Amino acid sequence: MERKIITTGDGSKTIQISDWDEQYHSKHGAVQEAYHVFIKHGLSLFSGKNINILEIGFGTGLNALITLIESKKDKTGVTYRGVEAYPVSEEELEQLNYISELKAEEFKKDFIEMHQSPWEGDVLISENFTLRKEKKFFADIADEDVFDLVYFDAFGARVQPELWTEDIFSIMYRAMKKDGFLVTYAAKGSVRRAMLAVGFEVERLPGPPGKREMLRAKK
Repeated sequence: MERKIITTGDGSKTIQISDWDEQYHSKHGAVQEAYHVFIKHGLSLFSGKNINILEIGFGTGLNALITLIESKKDKTGVTYRGVEAYPVSEEELEQLNYISELKAEEFKKDFIEMHQSPWEGDVLISENFTLRKEKKFFADIADEDVFDLVYFDAFGARVQPELWTEDIFSIMYRAMKKDGFLVTYAAKGSVRRAMLAVGFEVERLPGPPGKREMLRAKK
């Protein structure tokens, strides 16, 4: 499928899959969406604590980068697991402008290391941030009671409905600790019902620019 780099509404870039008319991040603003969904309504709940994060769709590494930046500010200790079946290419990564858009030059080396580090191994990115990337399908996640926070950032249900089912959310539920949270940009009724069916408590929250609502689920 054709892939191309596009500029989103806030000036940050993302990858678009033309055949699907689907982007890795919101076309209204990649950085804005990441901060609103995953930091404001996710990471901020654990400020100053030591937590385990699971990201569903490591993709461009944007969510991992901003988590590193924000965790350093408030001394949150993060063990970060990024799951991705189809890693982004080096050529695509070179065209992304997250470091400049975030004014985060001090994290440029860390961002490069995130992508160049080996898969299936723990890598110490900074003193408070350990990364492990796993190249596999989401359905193959077998952890139990491990994660405090899940960033559910899969492609939308319109193009990959199989990623937004009770089967997948039951895997998420099992992998999470009690009182853990899952946050996602999605707000479809079918997604909410699938979350409820496997035992989550689900709340609707104001969405990022371009979306009216998003979902946050608690175990």
